[in-house]
Amino acid sequence: MRIRLCSIFVDNQEKALQFYTDVLGFVKKNDVPLGDDRWLTVVSPEAPDGTELLLEPSSHPAVKPYREALFADGIPATSFAVDDVRAEFDRLRGIGVHFTQDPTEMGPVATAVLDDTCGNLIQVSQHK
Repeated sequence: MRIRLCSIFVDNQEKALQFYTDVLGFVKKNDVPLGDDRWLTVVSPEAPDGTELLLEPSSHPAVKPYREALFADGIPATSFAVDDVRAEFDRLRGIGVHFTQDPTEMGPVATAVLDDTCGNLIQVSQHK
């Protein structure tokens, strides 16, 4: 068994696509119109056939309170692996990304948390 797809709720798919591709560096994999929304996925350029991230519309009524509670409590919606948390933090902060947690070492892991501008906190982590 393998993870093929995971999703993150976004309040604007086009804005999310821009952030996740132009800022974070993912690559668009699927973009299929579905009425007012799209089946819109991105992948890592390092693993184009790997796990896809679905930029899922947040229109379901349960999504808003769920996301707001996570955000208010500082809980990331998901985590992305990086080779060097400090370097990624510096790169992203240098292009205007807002971080809610600076790089922090926790035993064998270093993490930082950013705001994806689409309603989510995202953790970047480095396993040493």
